[in-house]
Amino acid sequence: MIAINPTVLHETYHVLVFYLEWLPIEATKRLTLILRNPYVKFFSQTKKTAALALSLAAKYEMGGRDSLILACNVSNHVSTFVTHDKRLLELKKIFWRNQQVSLQDLY
Repeated sequence: MIAINPTVLHETYHVLVFYLEWLPIEATKRLTLILRNPYVKFFSQTKKTAALALSLAAKYEMGGRDSLILACNVSNHVSTFVTHDKRLLELKKIFWRNQQVSLQDLY
């Protein structure tokens, strides 16, 4: 099981269309297939998620997108977050109230 949220989905679309020069319709089709996959969990974002993201951004001195993505995971009690982002990997773990999220790279 993997999880994504609106920020990840739309950042992926942006990279596919504007950097890899995919046709928008092709990117839309493929990303829609990901959303339909039974092994992909989709985490919505709420005002509570946004408020948590702002707190994480300030506490860990991270950018808005990173904090929003992590807030979605914290809100949904994810214990391990996989990333290639060197700055996030330096943190190793983030803590929020009684939760901790381990930040790992698969390689």
